[in-house]
Amino acid sequence: MDDRSRELADFLRTRRARITPDQAGLPADGRVRRVPGLRRDEAARLAGVSTEYYTRLEQGRAQNPSPEVLEALARALQLDAAEREHLTDLLARPAPARRAPAGPQRVRPGLHLMLQTLDHVPAFILGRRTDVLASNRLAREVLTDFDALPAIRRNLARYYLLDPEARVRVGDWERIAAETVAILRLEAGRHPDDRRLADLIGELTVKSTEFSAWWNDHRVLRRTHGTKQYHHPLVGDLAFSYESFQVPGDAEQTLCVYNVEPSSDTVQALRLLTSWTAPQPTGAPKERGA
Repeated sequence: MDDRSRELADFLRTRRARITPDQAGLPADGRVRRVPGLRRDEAARLAGVSTEYYTRLEQGRAQNPSPEVLEALARALQLDAAEREHLTDLLARPAPARRAPAGPQRVRPGLHLMLQTLDHVPAFILGRRTDVLASNRLAREVLTDFDALPAIRRNLARYYLLDPEARVRVGDWERIAAETVAILRLEAGRHPDDRRLADLIGELTVKSTEFSAWWNDHRVLRRTHGTKQYHHPLVGDLAFSYESFQVPGDAEQTLCVYNVEPSSDTVQALRLLTSWTAPQPTGAPKERGA
């Protein structure tokens, strides 16, 4: 079994394992249950396919299942939108010719200007594999100064999982870190030939004690909105409602904005943080010849 088929088999197996017969609406059949969740024959019955065909799917041996079969399988395994997307990616046959490596991502000037305009809240742009492509000053103050890092290390997953400071700054660190691993898993399904993504996953596997367990859970996630809390050493606790937007004209860039409730403690804290960390004005320029 090749790597792609193994990924598909593990994904389907872990999705089966999380659904009990009661959750699937199946009556008790009196058989001794040796595996958690649904059996293969039960998943096949719910999807309206034969057990043999489902087994071939789970082993990566079924060629080009129809959209109707994929939809039935998604319903049977109660997949959410991100999981359906991941299943489609895993079943897609790779192109015969290896594609040229993707070039470095660039943020267009208008988006840099937008980040500067959003100077009252943290905002940043993520690229492939959660690379931080650009950020405004408050984002660098609240999270970490990505601009001070070498370009290859400006990555949100690496920050959350490998920077000791992140465990102190990020509220509910375990949830946020696990969700970030799920985002990487979704990316890996879509871009199986991304060498830099493979290198990042290898680094996280070796250096993070939690990464492997979350990765092997095969959870996938596309982050669109939610809440986050941070603790800043200067101004204390900060609460945000974040929104993520796909950048028009580039499906592989995401604008992330950390909004705050008007008149909240976080608004006051960000004002203090802005004033305390503002760049110091430089002296008047010298006259020529001085």
